[in-house]
Amino acid sequence: MDFDLFVIGGGSAGVRCGRISAGHGARVAVAESRFWGGTCVNVGCVPKKLMVQAAEYGALAEDARGFGWDIAVRGHDWAALAERRNAEIARLAGIYRKLLEGAGATVFEAHARLVSPHTVEVDGKRVTAKHIVIATGGAPVRPTFPGAEHCLVSDDLFTLKRRPERVVLLGGGYIACEFAGILHGLGAKVHQLYRGRLFLRGFDEDIREALAEEMRAAGIDLRFDSDAVRVEKVRRGFIVHTTDRRMLEADAVFAAVGRKPNVAGLGLEAAGVAITEGGAIAVDEAGRTSVPHIHALGDVTDRLNLTPVATAQGHALADTLFGAKPRTVSLENVPTGIFTIPPIGTVGLSEEAAAKRGPVDVYLARFRPLRHTISGRDRKTLMKLVVDRETQRVLGAHMLGEDAPEIIQGIAIALVMGATKQDFDRTIGVHPSAAEEFVTMRQKRPDPLAEAAE
Repeated sequence: MDFDLFVIGGGSAGVRCGRISAGHGARVAVAESRFWGGTCVNVGCVPKKLMVQAAEYGALAEDARGFGWDIAVRGHDWAALAERRNAEIARLAGIYRKLLEGAGATVFEAHARLVSPHTVEVDGKRVTAKHIVIATGGAPVRPTFPGAEHCLVSDDLFTLKRRPERVVLLGGGYIACEFAGILHGLGAKVHQLYRGRLFLRGFDEDIREALAEEMRAAGIDLRFDSDAVRVEKVRRGFIVHTTDRRMLEADAVFAAVGRKPNVAGLGLEAAGVAITEGGAIAVDEAGRTSVPHIHALGDVTDRLNLTPVATAQGHALADTLFGAKPRTVSLENVPTGIFTIPPIGTVGLSEEAAAKRGPVDVYLARFRPLRHTISGRDRKTLMKLVVDRETQRVLGAHMLGEDAPEIIQGIAIALVMGATKQDFDRTIGVHPSAAEEFVTMRQKRPDPLAEAAE
């Protein structure tokens, strides 16, 4: 074999797997055809969060007046932000490639595809490998209604030359909600359409409802039970025709309606690699595909599509194959941050999911943060614990409010360790902080089943 490991995909999972494997002494090659660092570094997590931070500065400047600062907000320079953001992304992408080269891996900047179970075609030649890893991530789904060709997808936000004045956002996932906050915060008039009753399906119901209230209070036009049926190009932009017979004018229409595994052109059939009905590569807990020496990691498996999960999977596989330390990555109690405005932090089970397992106690607090008693901004924080009634183990922790992702990271450690509500109660809070509410919550939400029994 030419290599011990050939990795297709230079994103978080692929680079970590390749680098650690090379560090264990394996002969490694990694191929990437688009950009090093994958979606997260280039058109996902990192540039998105930079733009969220940019969007927050306008509101922070307004809030400062309540604290005695004489600050005038004269507008936002989209081009200046894009220049600085792109420079940082280029720096980070370069680091990913340098990490591989520094570890001794062979790097191909070319498309790679399987031509047999042990053979990869890349850069015009064929090479063989004992183990193969597919870590090609995902790609935005494009809608199919008439005029869909006029829609932008999530990747396109990072190539826009100027800010659109009027935006229609289609979708109710975390990307759509984050983009609504970004574009609104940078000065656009935003309409967000979602075909369901409430966005962020699968997340805790209280968090979903509270975010909708906060976004509406900020001035974003949320329209649930509504979707686009046609996009019409007109002289001054576009008209979006909706299922509830409305017409919305826009300068840009973003379709954030989901992502799909990026499996096109990989030659999976030639190698005998099976895919699921949803188009993802089928894998077991260790990332093995239907061909045991071929593994798949990260979003291409469509299991839990988060960058830290993909990175951890890549590291675990490298240790398993070449480090004599076989292990897998648990997908339970994985913390998640959603960088809406305000942001969400969540770990563990929602109230709805936990209740399906058995009786639960729910502790809920909603309050106005200290900052906004002075700023005057109409914003509230929501914090919630979901507790198994019998064992008192904390099954889920959820927060909507400033610094929520930062706070939930620490809470996640407690959940992974199996902390109980009494463990939380024994912990002294940091005062004055919002985070202390997680260890001072005493008020249970009334149990509707118990009340009905009475």
